[in-house]
Amino acid sequence: MKLTSTFTPSGAIHVRPSQSPNASREEGVNAAELPLTPAEVTLLKAFETSTALGLLALAGSALEESLGAPLRFWRGFTHRLLQAFCQLGDSGLGQWKTVPPPSFEERTLMAETAPSMVGLEYLNALALESVWEELKAEAILQGNKYHAGAKAWLESLHPLFHLVGRVHFHLAENKRDPEQPFGFLATYTQSLSENAKVQHLPLAQALKNYAGAGDKARLESLLEPVRRAAQTIPLVQELLEDKSLFAPQAWKVSKAYRFLHEALAMEEAGIVVRVPNWWAAKTTRRPEVRVSIGNNASKLGMDSLLDFRFEIAVGGEPLSKSEIQDIMAQSEGLFFLRGNWVEVDRSKIQEALAHWKALQKEHPDGITLIEGMRLLAGVRLDGPKMDIQDQAGWTRVVSGPWFSQILEEMRSPEKSDSINPGEGLGAQLRPYQIHGVRWLDFMTRMGLGACLADDMGLGKTVQVIDLLLQTKKRVPKASQVPALLIVPASLLGNWKSELARFAPELVILLAHRSETDGKTLDQLERDTAKATKGIDLVITTYANASKKDWPTKKIWSLVILDEAQAIKNAGATQTRGVKRIPCKGRILLTGTPVENQLGDLWSLFDFCCPGLLGNAAQFKRHVKSVDQSDSKEGYSALRKLVRPYILRRMKTDPGIVPDLPEKTEMRVECHLSKTQAVLYEKVLKNLEKSLDFSEGIARRGLVLSTLMQLKQLCDHPALFSKSGDFNGQESGKFERLAQVAEPIRDRQEKMLVFTQFQLMTDPLCQFLAKHFGEPGLVLHGQTPIRKRQDLVKQFQSPQGPPFFVISLKAGGSGLNLTAASHVVHFDRWWNPAVENQATDRAFRIGQKKNVLVHKFVCRGTVEERIDQMIRDKSALADQILGEDGNLPLLTEMSNGDLLRFLSLDIDRALEI
Repeated sequence: MKLTSTFTPSGAIHVRPSQSPNASREEGVNAAELPLTPAEVTLLKAFETSTALGLLALAGSALEESLGAPLRFWRGFTHRLLQAFCQLGDSGLGQWKTVPPPSFEERTLMAETAPSMVGLEYLNALALESVWEELKAEAILQGNKYHAGAKAWLESLHPLFHLVGRVHFHLAENKRDPEQPFGFLATYTQSLSENAKVQHLPLAQALKNYAGAGDKARLESLLEPVRRAAQTIPLVQELLEDKSLFAPQAWKVSKAYRFLHEALAMEEAGIVVRVPNWWAAKTTRRPEVRVSIGNNASKLGMDSLLDFRFEIAVGGEPLSKSEIQDIMAQSEGLFFLRGNWVEVDRSKIQEALAHWKALQKEHPDGITLIEGMRLLAGVRLDGPKMDIQDQAGWTRVVSGPWFSQILEEMRSPEKSDSINPGEGLGAQLRPYQIHGVRWLDFMTRMGLGACLADDMGLGKTVQVIDLLLQTKKRVPKASQVPALLIVPASLLGNWKSELARFAPELVILLAHRSETDGKTLDQLERDTAKATKGIDLVITTYANASKKDWPTKKIWSLVILDEAQAIKNAGATQTRGVKRIPCKGRILLTGTPVENQLGDLWSLFDFCCPGLLGNAAQFKRHVKSVDQSDSKEGYSALRKLVRPYILRRMKTDPGIVPDLPEKTEMRVECHLSKTQAVLYEKVLKNLEKSLDFSEGIARRGLVLSTLMQLKQLCDHPALFSKSGDFNGQESGKFERLAQVAEPIRDRQEKMLVFTQFQLMTDPLCQFLAKHFGEPGLVLHGQTPIRKRQDLVKQFQSPQGPPFFVISLKAGGSGLNLTAASHVVHFDRWWNPAVENQATDRAFRIGQKKNVLVHKFVCRGTVEERIDQMIRDKSALADQILGEDGNLPLLTEMSNGDLLRFLSLDIDRALEI
């Protein structure tokens, strides 16, 4: 089974079995049903304990097929630290704490080239430094505790770490001898005591120091990495066989070049290799074909044609004709040029030149903006004429002056001053929102697709409204064309309200039967141009946009998709319907980091920037090749390609945090009434009797229905029995809710109460009305769309009702309820993402108070066990929890395990 990882904002790494629905459909097997191997279980338990212990277990794990790209990334990160320990040789624990993290630049590159994983947006140089230090501290602790010592502990993790790095190969320039301009020396490290500084001694000294009969094993261990390297590297085999390894050597250029090309393989075998700095930075010390794209452009926008020029350069500096002739006279190897050694491969240079000459001949007017973006990013999508994969390292693509200016405005919206955001808007924009409006304005004027992916609650709606407002002011009336906004049906009222509040001068048409009469809708279908004349914005739903013909009957100035993840499934009818709508510009609005979800990325960008990621088959092949490649540059290249089209700000960003209050979450423990406890036991006994006679689908249905009954019982016996008698004294949760509500009432604060069950909303509202002394509000799936915004308006009013009871599915998104400073999750959906989304109805921009989240849990029941697993970040919880709030793997437990999991701890349940 594939294992996948999540990186959290706090810097922790969570690992769980992959449960990709797409993979399951393709393979015909549900990944969640596949058993875990003992090695996988061991790894999961290690990560449950701590991130550091999990990484150490990962470093020594023999798992290969189970590890996805994220875990391979973390394993390589951990290996780097352990190899640094090994390179200290005999110095041991005393020197381990001195091992520094990779440089800031290296850590930044690691983050940029990390594979797609949940939480990738939190991975940066500082986060990697924190993980490194935590890992180092845990490694020192484990090494100190190991009974056989620190070295033995390293060896226990993996054979590669057995005395790795005690042998060092050094290659340096020897400027005194033009015929043999390089020198080679093999050394080994030792220290006089635990805390002594590491000493480098010639390898020949080891033959003397370990000459005794009792030291033969030490010598064998010392040379083990060398022998391992000799099995696959001819040069090392030669050095070992003729014993030249044990004496200083003067080398010609050809032999030094062989050594440099095998340096990486030697390091992988366990030898520490030291080479000249100019080789370590060899990407800037090669003659390469330097291609400049976009020095000028034929016109603005996606249809721009970019010119390109090329020349041979070293380190960005063009070479003279005579220097080029000298280089092209070489075949392969090292060449001394301008006081430095450079690597030369005449065939590669000739191949690159031929490639660009042919491309220039075929595209005399230039290449498209999309092709230019791909070339700059280094993304290969099976376009042979645009493919420079085979010239990697010998071709450098850079942006010309015009293209550089365009990219700068795409990447740095804060530097733009093209418009004056907020002018005439009925709201005060925050600095980051001003930047967002300017960015959207630039992208849409250029005809480029834009994805505004700000965190939920940061004001994506108001930024789009201001964009429409500023566009209306700038564009002459005769040239104005309406924009089309497509939203989930539940958000129609929200957009209507926000537009009326912030930009009443915008003329809108709500193309939905809940908001507009049938005559207007019929006219829209018959004559779209006439029906939308004088309209600034038409708003409709995804269902209408995909099923009706009128959206395709005109070219819209913009098509804006709110909650754009609605089109992440490329094969869905709804997605295909939306993508057929013609327009001049496209905007995606989503709080989901599409850049991190490669499975969804193509479909969203196929709408946003058609052609940028190729067709679906090309993109799928590209992602597969990146996942299977040892090179991490593919992930970096893909992000580099799409990042200019995405603007994402998070609540945790330093510039955003001051605008938000604090959010505190707490578990509220509830008891069961005697009636609840008796019924709970009765349900379990019925399940136990029925399990022996059920199997397959029938058994799964039995388990899931029992789980639902237990959840209902934890809320109130009347919900289970459907009796309609919701006496507060018969439910421990009702009694606890009264206790929570009392101080909220006394401080004249407001609260939201979320429940999974629609039948619970009215009883909860009636119960709370008695304690608050006034009625509250209710919203559930049967609430008409047009009524929802009236309810929101009432609640948001300072004199409005003190509480709002909402069914989770109906009101878990799209509502702005910042008047509440308390959020109660009366029963649990058991999906943190869904609960967080509901909490964010209150915890969002506009909130003036700290938000306190109360999560109700019945003690001694299945509610408590699942909640505890989530709190402990248990791998088992990730296996059990389903996206829809059900517990799919619960149905696959043995009868005994299932009954134990669901059992009632009567003493805890009845304790008050």
